[in-house]
Parts: sequence; C-alpha cells; structure tokens
Amino acid sequence: MNIMTGGTDYSMILYERIGAVARILHNRPQQRNAENTLLLDEQDDALSRAIADPAVKAIIIGGTGDHFSAGHDIKEGMAERKGSSVEQRWEYETRRYFGYAMNIFDCPKPTIAQVQGACVAGGFMVANMCDLVVASDDAFFADPVCRSLAAASVEVLIHPYVMGLRKAKEFLFTGERMLAEEAHRIGMVNRVIPRAELESATLALAEKIAEGPAFAFALTKRSLNRTADMQGMRAALSAHFDTHQLSHATQEASGVRERGSAAAIAGGKSAVQ
Repeated sequence: MNIMTGGTDYSMILYERIGAVARILHNRPQQRNAENTLLLDEQDDALSRAIADPAVKAIIIGGTGDHFSAGHDIKEGMAERKGSSVEQRWEYETRRYFGYAMNIFDCPKPTIAQVQGACVAGGFMVANMCDLVVASDDAFFADPVCRSLAAASVEVLIHPYVMGLRKAKEFLFTGERMLAEEAHRIGMVNRVIPRAELESATLALAEKIAEGPAFAFALTKRSLNRTADMQGMRAALSAHFDTHQLSHATQEASGVRERGSAAAIAGGKSAVQ
C-alpha cells in the first residue's frame, strides 16, 4: 500500500495519501477535535491540496482519537472573538464556517466522512457536507447550540436535507443525541461499522470509489448537487446563514454571553460526554 503522509505540513490535521485516496483527519484528540481557527484553515488547505492532486480520486474526512469532532472551539471563540463587531463576526464565519463547508459540498471528487464518537454542531456540519457518511457503532450526532448558545443552529443548516424536516426540528429543538443506528435508519448515514473496523471499512469504500471513472463521477456529482440547488438548497443555506448572524445579536444570546463562557462551554461538553 502506497502511503504518503503530509502531516509535517500541518499541526492541527493529519494529511495522508493512500494510493488514490486522500485522508484528512482532525488531529486535536485531547480537545475532542474541537475545530479552532488553525484546524479549519489547515483542513480547507488540505482539501484544496487533494483536489489539485491528479492522483487523488476520493477523499476521506475524519478525526483521530475517540471523536470525529466536538464542533467549533467555543473556548477559543470566547477568548479571541468575544468583542467582535457584527462585521468582524460576519467576515470570520462567512469564510471559515459557511465558505469552508460549501467547499466540501462543492468538491469535485467524492468525499466520505469517517465518523466515530461525537459528531457535534460544527463537526456535524462538516460531516454532513460530505457525499457519504460512514459511522462507527458508537458514533452519535448532536447540535445543541440552539439551546446552549441561544443561536439559530450552526451556520450551515444542512439538517433538513440529510434527516428530513420533522426530524430536523426535533433534533434542533431538543438538542438530544442521535445514535448511529437511527441516523442510518433515516438515511443520514450510509453505513454503520463496528468501531474497530471503521478505518479499514471506510478506506475500502473510498478505494472502491477511486477505482471508478473519475470524470464521470465528477459530472454526476455536479448534476446531483445542481438538483439540490435547483430545489433551493443553496439559497436556503445562504438565507439561514444570515439568520444565524442575526441570532447572535438577540437578548437571548446576550444573556448567554453575560453569564459567561463557562456555562456555554459546559453545555457543549455535555453534548460530547
């Protein structure tokens, strides 16, 4: 097996090329792979690198350690962007949250999310922008930010498109976890794999896809994504991003900030533990 590792180029992710498959892994396991600014920047750079590499025919996005990702790094956000203006928040989140997520969706090569443990909030957003999702039998999904931060969900409201409208409302209003088996039952997850076999099974799927006709797959993916766009998905995602920004300026959200970051961080941790 031909493995080329580019991990020395990055500090918050691991990048590997295994034959015709690129694997991009969140690599902050001690922080439950919380997505700080550097991790997001490196992940997007690695995605561009995989797209530009003609030897890469399929891409896996995953995480090292026990969890896929606990979501955006709330501690960093509270410390470094607490006093941000509306304009500054808009600029930061347009690029790193909405923009980077749409880069995954628009990637011309097939993408597979490899999910174990927690896949929460911003992590949920990243995983569900991939074409396929393979989850371990101990994986779970959650988006508690409506309740914990008084914010209108994460920046990319992909939820109704991957789980259906009614289930999305229940998921967001309650903040409860969805286990891998239920996610598979409703069609949000393609396959559920025993934890010990997750990496090998996801790689085998990626390799099978990589053996196929790359240009035909790119054209097919383009048409499938255009179908969703013509049904209004991209316009709806853009509209929600604006609504999400508005929610940060509400009295409810101000109350969360006044109570301090500790409560918000604790709420985020409870979704993972």
